[in-house]
Amino acid sequence: MKNFKNHSNKTSNFNMYIVSTTLLILTVACSSGTKENKTAEELKKHPKPVVAVSRTIEMHLIRESMADKEILFNSFAHKSQQQRFRPDKPVIVNTENYQHYTENGIKSVLQDPVSTFSIDVDTGSYSNIRRMINQGMLPPSDAIRIEEFINYFDYDYPQQSENGSGTDAPFSINAAIATSPWAEQRHIMRIALKGFTPDVSQITGRNLVFLLDVSGSMNQPNKLPLLTRSLELLTGKLSEQDSVSIVVYAGASGVVLEPTQGNNKARIKQALSSLSAGGSTNGQAGIELAYSMAEQAFIKGGVNRVILATDGDFNVGVINHQRLIELIKHKRQKGIALTTLGFGQGNYNDHLMEQLADAGNGNYAYIDNIHEARKVLVDEMNATLLTIAKDVKIQVEFNLDLVAEYRLLGYENRALKREDFNNDKVDAGEIGAGHTVTALYELILKTSNNTYLEPLRYQQVQIKNDPNLQINQFSDELALVKLRYKPVNSEKSQLITQAVMANQITEFKQQSDDFRFATSVVGFAHLLKQSHFWQDMSYQQIIELAQGAKGKDEFGYRAEFINLVRSSASLQVSISNQPDENLQLVELNLQGFAGNIKVKPTLLNVH
Repeated sequence: MKNFKNHSNKTSNFNMYIVSTTLLILTVACSSGTKENKTAEELKKHPKPVVAVSRTIEMHLIRESMADKEILFNSFAHKSQQQRFRPDKPVIVNTENYQHYTENGIKSVLQDPVSTFSIDVDTGSYSNIRRMINQGMLPPSDAIRIEEFINYFDYDYPQQSENGSGTDAPFSINAAIATSPWAEQRHIMRIALKGFTPDVSQITGRNLVFLLDVSGSMNQPNKLPLLTRSLELLTGKLSEQDSVSIVVYAGASGVVLEPTQGNNKARIKQALSSLSAGGSTNGQAGIELAYSMAEQAFIKGGVNRVILATDGDFNVGVINHQRLIELIKHKRQKGIALTTLGFGQGNYNDHLMEQLADAGNGNYAYIDNIHEARKVLVDEMNATLLTIAKDVKIQVEFNLDLVAEYRLLGYENRALKREDFNNDKVDAGEIGAGHTVTALYELILKTSNNTYLEPLRYQQVQIKNDPNLQINQFSDELALVKLRYKPVNSEKSQLITQAVMANQITEFKQQSDDFRFATSVVGFAHLLKQSHFWQDMSYQQIIELAQGAKGKDEFGYRAEFINLVRSSASLQVSISNQPDENLQLVELNLQGFAGNIKVKPTLLNVH
């Protein structure tokens, strides 16, 4: 007892320290094994007296310590009445814009035997999705356009010469059909085009206007800096026959470079390197000025094109996008096309970029890295800039005797009415030199037991009793493919037709690498969209299919695709393993925390 009195003062001095340490251990749940060993050795050398502390005293000390901590906490976050745990980094609002399209459904040949659509050579959806996956994100469903996935890749279809097959057609139809790798008793039919590649030396020149967004939203490494490097690559391919102008726009627009010969590369690159970002975005003013510059340097018989490079975040001027689209449609009548190049993320307007390119008789690509810039502006420069046919439409009529159902895979935003096919006033897509266009259908034949739709009761009886439908002179044809296009310098369309025969059906494994690889791309797009069609597919099946069909892969795009599928599979597994619960802000109730501690009499070492 005497020993207790002698050390009572020391005990009171260290009570706060020891209790605080105890609470820290309870809260953080960590300790240092090294320090514990060292403390144990010291205690052996210098044993300390052991003191029993009553429950009342200990609770008082706890409340006292917690009150001190509450004061410190409140002083640190005095602006909030209720303290909450918040992320260290500010939340970035994603305002990217993607248009929603209802996925193509199953069509009955009995009710709807004809499918009509415009071609599409855009590739922006695929490279934009690649950017998301490489950043560790699965894309939103609306950002996935199946046709742009398929047409991102080049295929080795038979190439039409300029006057091949005794005709003036710039391309020919290539059709193939095989059993489906995803579902029994179903088939995949491919319709493909490949444009001819003209002699570039015969082109009288390229009149290019770079219309560049230098607003504040472009002040990011993957926007304006990547944009200028991309156009420098294109500049390196130009000659003295070509002309380059540079127009920029932000809150206002201006001419940075008057029409300059393409071989004056130093001057063009100097103008590009001088650009900096800042201000709001007046897209209308820039577009009007760019078309004015294109008219000023117009090359008759040559390539005349405005190249718009932006994130699509127009926020001043003509914000009504339909008015802007009508403006571009009016300008295209003068023979000046529009290509759109998308950059950046966070505020990216994918839907507007696609709309502007369609209105300007051009194409749309998304540049996510310098390699994509080289692909679009160097390796595929002629396909990007040189149009060989315009208003290209495809119409497929299926034979009721052989085909029960069909579904067009993609092209939802390119659908046309049946009567639009023969109407030359209806706008459609353009195709560039050497471009390939691929469309796939899923078919269910009459002999299949794996149909999507139930047969109709009364129409079956009507067909059975109709003598006019009993004889079909085209009984060996699955479908008739018709294609309309306009030569570049004509407003009257030309027609090409080709029948797809029943004897063309092969086993899937017997089809070409291109056929099988395109099918794997379609499957990947379906998985990413979480489509309710083709539900039995897996990422592993797609990987194996693509690996077996990689074929000649000069630039490595197909190998990159396989890696994207692998990454997507990993991301999907990661998301699936996350607990299905919402994280909520946690209120810190210090009084409640202290009151809920269960305290027992504790033995304290006095130092």
